[in-house]
Amino acid sequence: MYDRRVFLRGAAAAVAGVASASEGRTEVMSYAGQYDVDRSIVNLDAAYYGAMTRATSAAYRAHGEWVNRHNALFLRSALPGPTRDERLQPATDAVASLIGARPEEVALCGGGTEALYGLIVNYRRLKTGDAVLMADVDYDEMQHAMAYLETSRGVRPIRMKVPEPATTANILAAYEVALQRTPEIKLVLLTHVSNRNGLVLPVREIADMARRHGADMILDSAQSVGLLPVDVDALGIDFMGFSLHKWVAAPLGTGAIYIRKSRLADIDPWLGNHIRSDGDVRARAPTGTMDFAARLTVPHAVREHLDHRPEHKLAHLTRMRARWVEGVRAIPGLIIAHPDEPGRVAVIGAFRLSGQRSWADAQHAQKVLLEKYQVLVVAKQGLASGPVLRVTPSLFNTNVEIDRMIDAVRAERNLFT
Repeated sequence: MYDRRVFLRGAAAAVAGVASASEGRTEVMSYAGQYDVDRSIVNLDAAYYGAMTRATSAAYRAHGEWVNRHNALFLRSALPGPTRDERLQPATDAVASLIGARPEEVALCGGGTEALYGLIVNYRRLKTGDAVLMADVDYDEMQHAMAYLETSRGVRPIRMKVPEPATTANILAAYEVALQRTPEIKLVLLTHVSNRNGLVLPVREIADMARRHGADMILDSAQSVGLLPVDVDALGIDFMGFSLHKWVAAPLGTGAIYIRKSRLADIDPWLGNHIRSDGDVRARAPTGTMDFAARLTVPHAVREHLDHRPEHKLAHLTRMRARWVEGVRAIPGLIIAHPDEPGRVAVIGAFRLSGQRSWADAQHAQKVLLEKYQVLVVAKQGLASGPVLRVTPSLFNTNVEIDRMIDAVRAERNLFT
C-alpha cells in the first residue's frame, strides 16, 4: 500500500539532496535496465513523455490485442462478466488513490492539456467584467485557454511574471500583489511544476491566498503527478488536471481531471455533454472513442510506479539533475535558469549559454547539441527572463549519458561569444 507520509519524508530529503552515492549508483543500474529505448541519442526530455518500462509496454500490447480481439463486444459490454465501464474502473481507482481523491471525483481523459481545457473553459462562476490570472511559467496552451475566456465569457485576462530568482518569499509576494491590484480576479491558473524551467510553485500557500481574495484556482499538475507528492487535500485543491504519460509512465494519451465532489456543479459538462449525467464527473471529459488499451494499462503503470518507491524515484532523478548542474555551473557566463532554493526545484532544470539571448539562439543551441553531439535538450520560450534550454533526466538515463551532455555543453560554451 502506498504510504503518502513516507513519500513526503523521502521527497523532502530528495529535494534537499540527501542521498548516498552508493544508492545512486545502484538505482541508475536498476532503473535504466527496465527500458528498451533508443540510446543513439542522449534523450533528456522526460518532461515531454515518460517512456513506458519494458513491463508496462508489454502490458499495453497485451491489452491492445485483447481489445482488438473483442472489439465491439467489449465496447458494447456484450461479453460475459464485467461491463466495459467495470473493466475500466480499476484505472480510475488507481489514479484517485495516487492523488488522495475519491474515485467519483476523477475522470480519465486524454492527457493534462485536455483535462485543463475542460476545467478552464467550462468553469461556470465567471461573469462579464471578472478577471482571470495566469503567469509566464504556465504552459502555453493553458494560457491560450485562459485568454479564450475573454472572447467566450467577457472576462479580462491578467498576466503576471514570476520574479527571478524565484524564492518562496518573492513568489508569494508577487501573487499577493497581483490579487490585491485586481480584485476582480475570480480564477487563478497555477502550475505546480513549470514545464519551462522546472520551478516548483508553493501550491498550498497560493491556493489559500486566492481563497482569501475570493478567487478559485485550477491547478496544472501535468509535471508533478508521479514526480512529487500530490495530495489534493494537503494542497487545498478543488480543480486539477494532469497527465499520466509523463512521470507515472503510463501509455501516451492518458491523463485525468480531478474535481472535488462538493464543487462538481461549478464545472459545466464538456461542450454540453449529456452522455453521462450532470452529476457524474465523467461528463466533464470527452466521451468519444479513446485508446481503451491505454486506459486498461493505467493500473499496471500505477502499480509499477509505486513498486519503484516514489521517494526513491524522486531522489534518483534529483541526483541526476544535480549531476549535470554541477558539471556545467562553472562555465563562464552560463546561467542556471531554475532556482536553487530547496523545495522550489526538483528534477526539471534549465540553463542559458553565455551570450544566449533570443529564441533563435535557443533553437540554434538545441540543434547544435543534437546534431553535433547527439544530445537532446529542449529550447523553451515564454519566461519573462528569456528562452532557456531545458534538461529533464529520465529513469532510463545513465550517469554516462549525463556526462555526455555535460561534455557537449562545455564544448559549446562559446557558441554565442
